[in-house]
Amino acid sequence: MATGRAAKPARTVVVAGVPDGLLHDEVMADILVIHFQMSKNNGGDVEDVTYPTANKGVAYVTFEDQEVVESVLKKDEHRLEDRRLSRYYPLKVTRYCENVFSSVTCVLNMSIFKDQFIVEDLIEELKKKSTALSFGPLQANGHISVQGSFPAITLLRDFLLLKAKSLSEKDKREESKSHQRAKRRPQQHTETSNFVCDADGEKQVVVLDTGIYHYMKYFYPRTFQANDDVVISDITDGDITTVYLENAGRRSDVGQLLRVKERIVNQSIKLHKALRKERVYYKEHTRDEKRRYTQVCDSLKPHFPYVLTILYGHCIDVIGNPPEIFEFMKEVNSKIQNPSPTR
Repeated sequence: MATGRAAKPARTVVVAGVPDGLLHDEVMADILVIHFQMSKNNGGDVEDVTYPTANKGVAYVTFEDQEVVESVLKKDEHRLEDRRLSRYYPLKVTRYCENVFSSVTCVLNMSIFKDQFIVEDLIEELKKKSTALSFGPLQANGHISVQGSFPAITLLRDFLLLKAKSLSEKDKREESKSHQRAKRRPQQHTETSNFVCDADGEKQVVVLDTGIYHYMKYFYPRTFQANDDVVISDITDGDITTVYLENAGRRSDVGQLLRVKERIVNQSIKLHKALRKERVYYKEHTRDEKRRYTQVCDSLKPHFPYVLTILYGHCIDVIGNPPEIFEFMKEVNSKIQNPSPTR
């Protein structure tokens, strides 16, 4: 056997867009093998295909050689074609081991800018500045949904923080010149102060991916430990969790807040680079299905002690190192598709 062979996750790609329900699963897996072994698709020897998986229309293809992964990813477009299919199906092929804390969604409240900017123009500016993000339609209440990588979302947040801070400082200068503006937009000042309140050091804010936050809380609880002079709270909004650090002691210790913030940020960066997240959506949305998934995940925990599962009403998030997640998800798929008979 070759000694320098890459680990299985490094030789695996994730294939999305597989047509679901058209053919028997074994036939579709065979079609995928043929596709990824063809030279016109930059393919090579396929070791294994995992299909179906817990995610509809998604398959895992493992190659004998890691170099084939790089070759397959270089192909601009993958089309799944076979005489057993009535038409071709476009496939999205990505590296299994790449960071997949990359699809988070947040809602921005742009109404706080409406008195200073034309909101539509500001959003167009954001779109040009953040080309990696996907923006939804602007709602009547000023809210807009944004989806993309967590780092890109964080950069967008920082940009808006500067905008909000500049508005706050501009208003203060104008108010000092004219008492007639003293009561101008009181609600806007209340909202923007939440964004820039860390300027005086009394409060620090850290924005985290919710999955990373839960993983840190579960496996690295000391990251959030501080003395009695620091109060830590959090607000979760979907894929984003905001952690607030505030001084509780009589004497303000800005240095203590900054040290705790730095510890949280550094740990989150390490985990963001090291971990992978799989999201499993329920198909039937029944209590029995959720119970089966819960039982399967619980039964696997002793074998995968560093894999975290988070159960939601519509899905399960599975978080851990790529090799462990790969094996964990294979076990989940196997047990769900072939449940053990109850005695």
